[in-house]
Amino acid sequence: MNNSNQILNKSQIIDDKYSVSFFLKKGSYAESYRVQNESKETKYLKLFDYSKLHRTQFADNGNILEIEILKQIKHPNIVKYNDNGNAIVNNQKLAYVVLDFVSGETLAEKMKREDTLNPYEAKDIILSTLNGLNYLHNKQIVHNDITIQNIMLDLSGKVPISKIIDFGYARFLQQSNKEFLKDGLNPFYTANETFNKVFSFQSDIYSVGALYYHLLTGLPPYFVEISKYKSDKIALEEAVLEERRKPLKFSEKINEQTQNIILKALHPKTEHRFKSTKEFIQALNGELEVERSMLDDKATRIQPKEKKKGKGFSAIAGMQDLKDQLQLDVIDALHNPEEYAKYGVTIPNGMLLYGPPGCGKTFFAKHFAEEVGFNFMLVKSGTLKSRFVNATEENISKMFHDAEENAPTIIFIDEISGLFPSRDSEAHEMSKNAVEAMLTEMDRTGERGIFVLCATNYPDRIDAALLRSGRLDKKYYLSPPDYEARRAMFEMYLQNRHLDFGIDYDKIASATKNYVSSDIKLIVDEASRIALKTKSRISMRIIEDVINKTKPSVSSCEIEKYQIMHAKLSGEYKERNNERPRIGFK
Repeated sequence: MNNSNQILNKSQIIDDKYSVSFFLKKGSYAESYRVQNESKETKYLKLFDYSKLHRTQFADNGNILEIEILKQIKHPNIVKYNDNGNAIVNNQKLAYVVLDFVSGETLAEKMKREDTLNPYEAKDIILSTLNGLNYLHNKQIVHNDITIQNIMLDLSGKVPISKIIDFGYARFLQQSNKEFLKDGLNPFYTANETFNKVFSFQSDIYSVGALYYHLLTGLPPYFVEISKYKSDKIALEEAVLEERRKPLKFSEKINEQTQNIILKALHPKTEHRFKSTKEFIQALNGELEVERSMLDDKATRIQPKEKKKGKGFSAIAGMQDLKDQLQLDVIDALHNPEEYAKYGVTIPNGMLLYGPPGCGKTFFAKHFAEEVGFNFMLVKSGTLKSRFVNATEENISKMFHDAEENAPTIIFIDEISGLFPSRDSEAHEMSKNAVEAMLTEMDRTGERGIFVLCATNYPDRIDAALLRSGRLDKKYYLSPPDYEARRAMFEMYLQNRHLDFGIDYDKIASATKNYVSSDIKLIVDEASRIALKTKSRISMRIIEDVINKTKPSVSSCEIEKYQIMHAKLSGEYKERNNERPRIGFK
């Protein structure tokens, strides 16, 4: 053996406790060895090179996350933790963890010999794996890397025992999706959403479904030839996702119920997989029947993302402060996640655009989607709201599931006040349930790669809990455009029209104080119609005549009401002191 390729040598003593028996394997950030402890018991030692660990592999306390997770678990179907510590080797600080040595082989080694397993043996291995995962999930741990390489068969006893090993990709469920490293995962075992760094218990369930299929057929599901893609990881992921849009082929030897179980576990949408490992186990034990009709829903298959095309922010006159804020908080964060991750910053959960009607809230949202270039969902409140019990909550849940699977996603909900009214009002009980469903889904959306953009004319009617920190974090008031914005709007709307010479943009911008965006668009369109009728150019006189005949659609009184709302939402509002001065002696 060439010792120059490994850190430790045979018989070398680690931390005055463990003697190296021999080298086992080398990974990208760690090496593993068979060692003996002071009692001459054979153990497995994993040696970590701190310099090669990714930042996401450390816990909040600065310790290696894999070791912290292993210290918390003890189950017969999971490799057993013994000890951990640090060691100085060749003036280099290293970390190590010591586990029970499993005398046996990985499923990968077994499959090389046997090609496929019989249904009874495969089912037994899957049940044991699910038992181990059920224990992990109860501890809020997601393994994230269940494959034939990471299931060991302990052959030291009379009956083989399956054990889950290698917790390098394991994460606590409450951890941010930004704290997940997907590089190095087997794409054939990786759930659709995990390609977008979204992990959950259902991600593990998908991997077990892939494992089950592999054991029975000899190949992982939706297999494509990796060699065609060389080192192009993105192309490989896209090829795998494309393959998953095709029907999965089964051998005639696999019975229909087993096929249905595997298809349910491999469903592209998380909500259609088994809800838990316990439910998966019940299906395998015949306690729960899975019907094929529930699975043949082609509409639920993940659709390829469409890159938005259009002018983006260049189509919007004015609103520069809002553009700059969204560029920093959302667009740059989506395009440069690694840079933002260095500072522990993710996209905000959401933003509320509010203001008088006609100020361009919906118009802005659509062009914002073009500027971002990621998946965009335009949702009208009417498409979510239903008169049937629980249907609105189900629609909300489905919307967020779809967004998460196609993350990063911008969800734009127009007229949100009608959908999520204040629960303190006389709103119907179904509306209150919808608010609670929305609050649940809005939790940590930014970390899941979802940005929720909402618009309303009535921010005072929205349930207060949605406006708190952690939900619609940012609130932006779209007031009637100021002088500069009005001037820019006239220039933009009149561009490329049949114009006369001598249009005084300063004058018409000054003449339209308190006119909203839709008013200015109406003025330009009406002037164009008049010029068309007379077969003339759009002149300054025509535009001024239209302005004189067109009143602002929002009154001064209404604008003052919105200014008060804005002051209240921004915390700048002070109640007037209506208390009369006291009369009398001091």
